[in-house]
Formats: sequence, structure tokens, C-alpha cells
Amino acid sequence: MTLPQFETARLILRPRSLADTDRCIQMDSDPEVVRYVMGPWLHPTRHRSFIEERTRGPFPPGQGYWSIARKGVADDFIGWIVLIPIDAKGPEIETGWRLRRDMWGQGYATEAARPVLHHGFATLGLNEIIAEIEPANAASIHVAEKLGLRYQRVIPRDERSTVIYAMTREEYRQRHPTSCSP
Repeated sequence: MTLPQFETARLILRPRSLADTDRCIQMDSDPEVVRYVMGPWLHPTRHRSFIEERTRGPFPPGQGYWSIARKGVADDFIGWIVLIPIDAKGPEIETGWRLRRDMWGQGYATEAARPVLHHGFATLGLNEIIAEIEPANAASIHVAEKLGLRYQRVIPRDERSTVIYAMTREEYRQRHPTSCSP
């Protein structure tokens, strides 16, 4: 199964391609964008390799990265959203989002996440989707809560802990009764 493209009222989510690598690197060059995210952001070669590896996968069918663009804006890239096994290994399936700083606070992350959650639960039949978030990242926690994900637990990490927000398929079905078949 290839990744589907999604459209919302304001956005187009298309499968991320290697052509997006430079735009991902440019977005990640803003220290505020990667403030709460561990990664190779300060090492150009490792950073590029990391993005290319994550773009290629392989991920389970129907899972991967989507690039986010605004409708009606030519060659736009405002960020990405993901649905993949956590840490690219699993077994849990995570969603996450990253946007250019000039796109923050406009509801784009929440809007982009809705069709991805629907895809995960209604199309792929996932039992649970999680979001792993740095505890100080109030904006991402707010997005997760707006989507209906609930705080679940802390994951201690060597450098800093993260929190898990989660939603089960049943919880999604209760919030969106006509979205998932039993």
C-alpha cells in the first residue's frame, strides 16, 4: 500500500519525497523548531542522512511521512506529519508533527493530524496511536489533547524524559462514531 494523499480545508498532505530533504533541513535549522526534539540537527551530513533514511523507510504498509502544504500556494512546504513505528522500530505506532516556526499557532498541526489519525484507525485498523512529546513542549501537548490523545506515561531517556499521549481505536470510534467499522 502506498501512502495516500490527504486534503483538508486548508492543507494538502502528500507522501514525503527525497525532494523535500533540503526543505526539511532548512526548517530544522531553526533552533526553536528542534528545541524539544533529539536528533542530529547540528551535524549536516548526519542530519541529511537521517532525513533521507526516514523518508525512504521502509515502514509498514500505509505508514510513513507526509509533507504538509497549504492549498493554493505553489511549491509550498510548511512541515511534515508522521505515522510510523515509534523510534522507527515499534511496536507502538506514533504520530508526530513538525512545522516551520512561521506556521505555528494557526491550527495546522491539528488539522494535518486529523486525517492521519483517521487513516491509522479507519483504514489501517490500528489499535492505538501514540505521540511521544518532550514534557516542556506545551504546544505539542496542546495539539495532542485537542486531537483527543490522553496522557499515558513518562518514558525515562538518558538525556531527557518524554511523555506519551495515546488514543485507542475504541476512543477514536467514540469521538467519531461513523468513522470506524466495528
